[in-house]
Amino acid sequence: MADLFTIMSDPSFTIWERAALSAVLVVAVLGLAYAGFLAGEVLRKDQGTEDMRRISRAIRLGANAYLSRQFRAIALLILLITGLLYFTAGAQHIAIGRACAFLMGSLFSATVGLIGMNMAVQGNVRVAAASRTSFAEALKIAYRTGTITGMLTDGLGLLGGTLIFLVYGEQAYEVLLGFGFGGTLLALFMRVGGGIYTKAADVGADLVGKLEQNIPEDDPRNAATIADNVGDNVGDCAGMAADIFESYEVTIVAAMILGWASFGHKGVIFPLLVRAIGVLSSIVGTYLVRTSEEARAAMKAIHLGYAVSALVSVVGFCLVGFYYLRFPEAGPLAGWINLGVEGLDMRPVWTTLIGIALAVSINFLTDYFTAPEKPPVQFVARATQTGHATTIINGLAVGLESSVWAVLLIALAIFGSWLIYQGTNPTYIAYGVAMCGIGMLTLTGNNISMDVFGPVADNANGIGEMAHLDQKARQTLADLDACGNTTKAITKGIAIGSAVIAAVSLFNAYITDIAKFTGKTYEDIVPLLSISEPLVFIGFLIGGAIPFLFSSLTIRAVGRAAFLIVQEVRAQFKDRAIWEGTKTPDYARVVSICTAEAQRELIGPGLLAVLAPIIVGVLLHKEALGGFLAGIILAGQLVAVFMANAGGAWDNAKKFIEDGHYGGKGSEAHKASITGDTVGDPLKDTAGPALNPLIKVMNLVALLALPFIVRNERQPSLLLWLVVLVGLVVLGIIIYKSKQESPEVLKWQAEIDKAN
Repeated sequence: MADLFTIMSDPSFTIWERAALSAVLVVAVLGLAYAGFLAGEVLRKDQGTEDMRRISRAIRLGANAYLSRQFRAIALLILLITGLLYFTAGAQHIAIGRACAFLMGSLFSATVGLIGMNMAVQGNVRVAAASRTSFAEALKIAYRTGTITGMLTDGLGLLGGTLIFLVYGEQAYEVLLGFGFGGTLLALFMRVGGGIYTKAADVGADLVGKLEQNIPEDDPRNAATIADNVGDNVGDCAGMAADIFESYEVTIVAAMILGWASFGHKGVIFPLLVRAIGVLSSIVGTYLVRTSEEARAAMKAIHLGYAVSALVSVVGFCLVGFYYLRFPEAGPLAGWINLGVEGLDMRPVWTTLIGIALAVSINFLTDYFTAPEKPPVQFVARATQTGHATTIINGLAVGLESSVWAVLLIALAIFGSWLIYQGTNPTYIAYGVAMCGIGMLTLTGNNISMDVFGPVADNANGIGEMAHLDQKARQTLADLDACGNTTKAITKGIAIGSAVIAAVSLFNAYITDIAKFTGKTYEDIVPLLSISEPLVFIGFLIGGAIPFLFSSLTIRAVGRAAFLIVQEVRAQFKDRAIWEGTKTPDYARVVSICTAEAQRELIGPGLLAVLAPIIVGVLLHKEALGGFLAGIILAGQLVAVFMANAGGAWDNAKKFIEDGHYGGKGSEAHKASITGDTVGDPLKDTAGPALNPLIKVMNLVALLALPFIVRNERQPSLLLWLVVLVGLVVLGIIIYKSKQESPEVLKWQAEIDKAN
């Protein structure tokens, strides 16, 4: 064991540090054990009537069929990249480690998504069953179902990073690049595929069911109902779980790279300890989420659990920092920032706390712009009284404004990290930003619990409507569903913010690596990345354009798939027996269409993410690639927040009207709100969330490709130029194909033209 875990036999690590690393491993396993404990607790709950079980089985089968097909579609690509990564490192043991770490990151990300989604589709029917007797019990089941996914993310992310550090020691960051890349790339595929699936089904179900036929959202006569519920799970459960998991991985990668460069092994061990404290605090906070039958205060209970976890984390960070971050060789580090204690350096603690403050601030900001009772959503809801166009106009205004405040919050957090390390080496400042990201994702268990709670409650509400539960149960489920819409919006804000902080940290790691490969210092490299340099500015412009191209590809895919769903649902409604409720619609047909279209559109955006940084780096060199990364971070953050919050505002404006305002369901205002919601669906649940992994994939690809790019500048390689040529051809094909209609769409269009 000592031979395998080099750290345990390294004399530069004290016995207390070795004990701390062992404790981190134990905490990671404890997080996984807690997930298992909650899974057993949820699965023991009552599943309700046979009718409820039948609906739940249909959702579960559809979700598993989709994920199974998706994993088969990307398996070959994952194996191919695993092989290619072997050639991205010099030393053989690092090359093998990086390839294996990539595969492990991919498998861990897939595991989180797959198990999380399966628990969600097991939990939904149990929530619906509990709603017949108890609001408090239904809330507890829904939230703990989400916590299973949250603790899997915490446990596997911490386990993977710690094991790699124990095996590779000071070279761990080179292997961790593969681990982070594996999780990030798989998250991108799951986000894109799941997002296309869920929104094609949702848009199709709403446009025909609500708008044309004026029937409830989960009316069993609507052929797209099951596909819509399946989509909630493959998009919001599997997709978001993988998304947050890769953010969790990438921030630890960046912190360990920069921590070693600034503080040595203490700079690496401290973020691992922070993460371990986060796992423990999430266990405490999530277990406390409960309410009474009298209060029925779901959101208050969730916020209380989050606050308890944050408080436990803050106390834990401060204690660990006070006793661990001591550097006798540094002498007195004067000032209040280090509590006036000689040799103590509390700066990593303070930047971690800035990250927690940023997470809490983004929670409040997202809640303000998307909650039904807040002024922005009220502003959109009022506009529905004057028609579809004004609804769209006001929603755009809300989304655009929200992106400004979000980027200012992130800028303020980075500024705070800079202030704490002001006057020191730039690497220390970069480490401070990385620790801000670590702090922001400390409460990952809580964040994912909140996110998965949303689709579980949504599915439970759908099952309740399709199974014709009594009014009391339906009201309980409607209240939980409304709460879930808010929690989903909040976690999207956290995911986007963490993506930007992680990308900024990776950008600093990119500068550090340029210095290493060129034999220069960090300070020498920074002036070369100024946007006053023409090539850097060109790279900046190209990087800023990528989020728009990527969003176009994914939104266009949703539009094509939704066209097919609308036509299919319309065709089935022509069957009088289906409309009268005496015949079951062909749900499987719609599920099959959604699955096929999502898979057809899956690979193109992923290839764009991998190929674009390589092409820019080889053609325009490493400095331009730095500008490219800066451009995609800025534009990606602004576009992602705009789309997420505009979509959230339109969605909750619709729900506000469905609660009886401005004429309620079936009114002209309601129809206008449905238009806003369907426009916002692919923005908030497909393109916007998928930008998070896109930003990080491109940063990681740049880090992995950097040695080849630097070498190509010195000794141009014909093989690398050939790769670039092939990449340009592939991107051209991707863009061309994105504008071509599928054979199924052309078939439907021909029938429509013939009928007209």
